[in-house]
Amino acid sequence: MTLFLSPDQIEEFSTTGVLVVDDVLPAATLAAVRAEYAGLLDRLYAGWQAEGRVPPAAAGADFFEKLLTAYAAGVDWFQPMDISLPGGEIAADTPFHFGPAVFDMLTAPRLLDLVEDLIGPEITANPIQHVRLKPPSRTLRATETTAHIMATDWHQDRAVAHEAGDRTTMVTVWLAITDASEDNGCLQVIPGKPRMYPHCPRRQTSIAEGCIDPALARPLPVKAGGAVIFHPLTPHASLDNVSDRFRCSFDIRYNVTGQPTGRAHFPDFVARSRAAPGAEFRDWQAWRDMWRAARARLSGQPHIPIHRWTGDSPACA
Repeated sequence: MTLFLSPDQIEEFSTTGVLVVDDVLPAATLAAVRAEYAGLLDRLYAGWQAEGRVPPAAAGADFFEKLLTAYAAGVDWFQPMDISLPGGEIAADTPFHFGPAVFDMLTAPRLLDLVEDLIGPEITANPIQHVRLKPPSRTLRATETTAHIMATDWHQDRAVAHEAGDRTTMVTVWLAITDASEDNGCLQVIPGKPRMYPHCPRRQTSIAEGCIDPALARPLPVKAGGAVIFHPLTPHASLDNVSDRFRCSFDIRYNVTGQPTGRAHFPDFVARSRAAPGAEFRDWQAWRDMWRAARARLSGQPHIPIHRWTGDSPACA
């Protein structure tokens, strides 16, 4: 019995490795996430201004205008707003954001119904998760390399995790917080579920040259509140944001509980369990505290790479 998706949608996902679904997040959930981030930016901006790092915000400036001002001033706003620790070095004070609205989004019943239709009723929220706040490409510095705020290169989600997760049943859910269009840099995929391709550390970690044909790419516009769901082997990238506005989304994953997440040094939690409902995480503060504990444990320790690829692979020559 399906909970959210139709049999035709499940068949489409099974065949192509990708599915676009409208109206996954209720309007109230979207509003709460936007309000939470607006409050977060107000606090961050006040701190940066007190330190002399940003000018006073223009009268009436909205969330995205403040972000652009901070970006132009050279402030790193991405990591303080992300819902994960970084893939690089971790310090005891590395910032991140974990709040009740984001937790409610990750555990939204309609979203988990959708995931249950694809991977079953024992669902773990995978720790590979990010906010994506994508400025207009014309505003980006020439030296910018942060994948989460610029066009992403072609890659597969299974490949940018550890080998331990290669047999894990998993889906990626890309949640649109603002409308995503071809103009503002929506996702594009090459449908199908091929083998895993070799990846190379270039501008970003991306599929090695000659393995895929970008001419087969299919853009995937989606309205705010909708989602793009794809298989971990589906090649995907994003387009440049050639609009004058930010595009905002979250990139999250879910896997079958008990299977390796592909990033074991970061914490996961049980989002749904039909067999043991008492195991479900229902406290956003406990979720935040797990990540704080992980930060304390990992800070000052040798760096753990977040995936397996190095530049000396024959595919990268």
